[in-house]
Amino acid sequence: MTDQLQRQDFINDAALVEGMLDGDSASFEMAVALYHPTMVNIAKAIIGEAFAEEIAQDAWISAIRSLTEFAGRSSLRTWLIQITANAAKTRLRREKRQVSLDENWQTNEMEDRFDHSGHWGEPVSQWDLETPEAILANSELSDIISQTFEQLPPQQQAVLTLYDLEGESMSDICNILDISASNARVLLHRARSTIQQKIAQYQDHF
Repeated sequence: MTDQLQRQDFINDAALVEGMLDGDSASFEMAVALYHPTMVNIAKAIIGEAFAEEIAQDAWISAIRSLTEFAGRSSLRTWLIQITANAAKTRLRREKRQVSLDENWQTNEMEDRFDHSGHWGEPVSQWDLETPEAILANSELSDIISQTFEQLPPQQQAVLTLYDLEGESMSDICNILDISASNARVLLHRARSTIQQKIAQYQDHF
């Protein structure tokens, strides 16, 4: 079933790309509607909200210029995310905010917590809200989570956004951010743990 969906995605991608190459405005509008919010989220996670929209727009310009190079080896969405991430990292260096997307942490202790795909090996305590809707239903807790996310280091925001919010695979995240699998898992663990602690503190008051 997953393979069928992936094939369908690539077929749709091919139609969108063909339409955009032919100058079809409807195809471009469809692509923007599908992928622009994700591109903004990725840019925001890497460089911050102030530059996110500008980075996403720059990424679209780069993508349109390079559209003939899209070979379909990955989905159009992943290709656009890669372009956006590269643009955000370039801007980050230009702004002289020297934040490495790779962290030299010891990972042996952390790796046991995850399976080969990056999912939790065991259930995580306090990560017990049943659905995203259950979190968002509580505006106060939602605000706390949003504030905590904004305070995470950019590299943790990027991995958490790509994996938990955008549903990217661990291998794609490593390619997009140019980091190792073990470091990606550690970044994800630390981001989740920080948010879990805030959730636990909130729950302790009720």
